Amino acid sequence: MHASDDTGAVPEVRREVLQRGLWFEEFEPGTRYLHRPGRTVTEADNVLFTTLTMNTQALHLDAAWAETQPFGQRLVNSMFTLATIVGASVAQLTQGTIVANLGFTEVAFPAPLFHGDTLYSESLVVGTRPSASRPGQGVVTLLHVGRNQHGVEVARATRSVLVWFREAGEGQPTASRVATAPEGEEASG
Repeated sequence: MHASDDTGAVPEVRREVLQRGLWFEEFEPGTRYLHRPGRTVTEADNVLFTTLTMNTQALHLDAAWAETQPFGQRLVNSMFTLATIVGASVAQLTQGTIVANLGFTEVAFPAPLFHGDTLYSESLVVGTRPSASRPGQGVVTLLHVGRNQHGVEVARATRSVLVWFREAGEGQPTASRVATAPEGEEASG
């Protein structure tokens, strides 16, 4: 079917492309991924996250008091910032290919993030190694960085994740795969 066809007919599906992260073999040390779009952080984001996590820090919740402090306004909760920079990487790096988040070895917040700032995330592949104890899986070390709309670094975290090798991972059920069947037939599995 050409773009100029105006018959309203739906073309036959010839191929399906599943959105996924990268298999272990696709991670290359030295590659930087820029995750877009950015996320403009609102007052509602900050207050909701802060109260959901039972953090009563006045720097996040009390505008009048925060005005008397060195930054002169409320700060975005750093755990929200961390969660957002890691979360922004999922669709591009680990969606459906991760086995587990292994941990963080470095977390830093060199500058504050404020309400109305836009947070941009990037990830650098620092290293890869096959797992010594889990065949078909490998450890990927990532450096996640968050910058505001002015390019100022507001967060960085080094993180290790356990990821499937393609051959082992393609046979695994994932949340992003939905069983479908031709019309009139039952889907199984």
